[in-house]
Amino acid sequence: MTLKKLLIASNYLGKDKAKTIYFFDKARFGLQSSLCRKWAKKGSECTVKVKQGYQNFYIYSSVAPKTGDQFSLLLPFVNTEIMQLYLDEFSMSLGSEIAILIMEQAGWHKSKDLIVPANLEIWFLPPYSPELNPVERLWKYIKQNTIHNQIYDTLKHLEKAVIDYFDLIDCQLLTKLCACSYI
Repeated sequence: MTLKKLLIASNYLGKDKAKTIYFFDKARFGLQSSLCRKWAKKGSECTVKVKQGYQNFYIYSSVAPKTGDQFSLLLPFVNTEIMQLYLDEFSMSLGSEIAILIMEQAGWHKSKDLIVPANLEIWFLPPYSPELNPVERLWKYIKQNTIHNQIYDTLKHLEKAVIDYFDLIDCQLLTKLCACSYI
């Protein structure tokens, strides 16, 4: 679906309150250091510890920008089987509600083996357009506040830090972070 079609469809949906629009994305969090700018006294040497680590996990999230509703799962990797698990769990969390789930066109999102639950309608963003997915801003916010210039000894410590921070994010902040003018 092109952005133009997405805009036309979202204008139509404004009249149909039965479907909530969610955006989906996943983010990788790992033990490898993530560096960003740091303040230091002029003339003093600024050092930052770094860690090479190859263990990671993913957080899959769907966010409704208009309401701030979200559904997230921490999962070990990305593939069709894990995507199916996420869709099934998200579908169950919706109950009888019908939702539109807008996402990128990753291979495991479009796999022929993926069975989309009856109460979900999947729309795809245009290729190579992550700027259209407001959940990207959520990941940037969480990473800035949890992993930049931080070292975690174990994956469990990192998981706890990310989950604890994620739990601080309320609906009001989600609507602010994930606001988009095209829905």
